[in-house]
Amino acid sequence: MKPQRPYTHDEHILKSPAEAPPHFRSSDPWRVLRVMGEFVEGFDALAEVGSAVTLFGSARVTPEESQYHQAVETARLLGEAGYTIITGGGPGIMQAGNEGARQANAFSVGLNIELPFEQHINPYVDLSIEFHYFFVRKVMLLKYAQASIIFPGGFGTMDEFFETLTLIQTGKMDNFPLVLFGVSYWRGLVEWLQATTLAEGKISPGDMDLFLLTDSPAEARDYIVNRLAAKKLVGKA
Repeated sequence: MKPQRPYTHDEHILKSPAEAPPHFRSSDPWRVLRVMGEFVEGFDALAEVGSAVTLFGSARVTPEESQYHQAVETARLLGEAGYTIITGGGPGIMQAGNEGARQANAFSVGLNIELPFEQHINPYVDLSIEFHYFFVRKVMLLKYAQASIIFPGGFGTMDEFFETLTLIQTGKMDNFPLVLFGVSYWRGLVEWLQATTLAEGKISPGDMDLFLLTDSPAEARDYIVNRLAAKKLVGKA
């Protein structure tokens, strides 16, 4: 028999109204107030973070793996370039990003999420915020970033990549540098996008230029810094 555990807030809000208990404090209108509270808390806490880059990636990467060290180095270079580093606040690539920020004496932010299993904030975070709702957290991870780097990861990381890519493609985010880090890991996905989605006309040729695929922390840093510098020049013109 599957062990019982408490429902997360996301599970509650995604339940059908037919399944929901009748009392008001468990109803959808009441949960809207909770959602609003999380947005207000996040907006207030992150209003002064300045220019920032968000790093996404697997929580399952260990400090012994090369992917971890590459994420540390990438975050360190971006921190030295003057950027705050934002992650999901947990272990793996998230911890590596915050560790790299710490090495650069850059501000380090972790936006943690309630999960069915415990996920603690990693020790390299300067500012941490706990979220109950994935969709609120994802807004915060992107709203306060000027660029994002997607390191190897699973379903959650791919969700974050494709949501960001969709926002860029549809013009919801203007001139937002997006990096896929890890050529061997992401090559199959990129080739499928070219051979299937592009070949069948499901995306436009220019859509493949909306992100950079690289193995180099320095190239990722330079791509972001140069794109954002050009954006500033265009804004002043």
